[in-house]
Amino acid sequence: MSQVPHAAPPPERLTADLLRPVLFTSWRFYVLALVPGIFVVAGLVSWLSQMFFGFGISGIRWPVYWGFYVTNFVFWIGISHAGTLISAILRLVNAGWRRPVTRCAEVITVFALMIGAMFPLIHLGRPWLAFWLIPYPSERLIWPNFRSPLVWDFFAINTYLTGSLLFLFLPMIPDFAVVRDRTTGLRHRIYRVLALGWRGTPKQWHRLETAMQIMAIAIIPVAVSVHTIVSFDFSMAPVPMWQTTIFGPYFVAGAIFSGIAALLIAMAALRRFLHLEDYLLPIHFENLGKLLLVMALLWGYFVFNERLVTYYGNGPAEMAVFWQTQREAYSPLFWTMVLGNFVLPLILMGIRPFRTITGCVIASIGVVIGMWLERYLIIVPSLGHKYLPYSYGSYAPQPVEIVITVATFAAMTLLYVLFAKTVPIISIWELKGGGHGAASVAPAVPELGPSAGHEGRS
Repeated sequence: MSQVPHAAPPPERLTADLLRPVLFTSWRFYVLALVPGIFVVAGLVSWLSQMFFGFGISGIRWPVYWGFYVTNFVFWIGISHAGTLISAILRLVNAGWRRPVTRCAEVITVFALMIGAMFPLIHLGRPWLAFWLIPYPSERLIWPNFRSPLVWDFFAINTYLTGSLLFLFLPMIPDFAVVRDRTTGLRHRIYRVLALGWRGTPKQWHRLETAMQIMAIAIIPVAVSVHTIVSFDFSMAPVPMWQTTIFGPYFVAGAIFSGIAALLIAMAALRRFLHLEDYLLPIHFENLGKLLLVMALLWGYFVFNERLVTYYGNGPAEMAVFWQTQREAYSPLFWTMVLGNFVLPLILMGIRPFRTITGCVIASIGVVIGMWLERYLIIVPSLGHKYLPYSYGSYAPQPVEIVITVATFAAMTLLYVLFAKTVPIISIWELKGGGHGAASVAPAVPELGPSAGHEGRS
């Protein structure tokens, strides 16, 4: 697909276009907020029902103690890699095309982490005892058990969430100042607090660029460690097909894979509903589509590697799980996963005429579905077919689990809609200044010199 050079809109039009969703409210906003809001309320009611009637109304029982809830936990923690990790890498390599994309991605990270971190609480039969999950020392030395990967999850996820919030907030400060100076009343006071006294001076730009550079470097190892630690929840348990050394990189690659797909879907929705056709261009979808293709090939290698080692090892317990996923009860889910995660991206992203915005969205939907199925197939067949046949069992999700699962996707949609209503979803100052603040003070870009403060005040 040939790319036609696209002229950037004038600065005033750019500011007006990106501030329109923030300053003006249409009926579409209420519809987009109401529909997912109904599903979120349904999910809360289901969770309250589970607490009131007991955990027995869910399908989680011996021997499959992990079902939809832990599947969703791993899935959403993986989706969180869409933003901070991709954005940080693109910032460090100074990829110019990433400017309209970074904030869309960073928001996904924060919201996905928030949703994923809720599932240890939802999975508890008595969530009012959730403080037992917090690793604190006691006189009897019962807590914390530092040998447990679940304790590592607590530290890793909270560290990643804190870093992601900071990484998201820092580049929003100049845009908060723009909104501050175009609003009045209560909104003006709120944005004035959020802008932290921003005036666009060269000293402020220099500090902002330095802080963002430090955060971009620091957040990458944190992001990689988070999903590696999540994989330890499985690889350190004596369960068939879990004790494999490949789970660390396998989970990280799958997380980036599903994260890119989620980002493409979010970008297409924003482009359509907020009329951002002049800013989220086909080139952005094509570049992310290429990255999606690379991750599909890497994912395919990891899945083949895992199955190959299991097949040649030929352990009775492992082979029981292997055949369950290849040609028995779970085979329809497995081959649907392969279709969505490998075949579909390979065709739509590998053949250039198909690598359009529509093709990217279709491939991304397939990947999101396939990656959720992958998490499910890692958990349920293995727990249902452990080493001794007497411990074999089955799992069937109940309505409460299904409603809560649907509610998490609705919650992501609702949070994204509310964020786009309160903050410019595309960074105004990065788009105007080519990704450089007043710290550069380049004569070729006069609006980024000391006069850039005008943009923070206009």
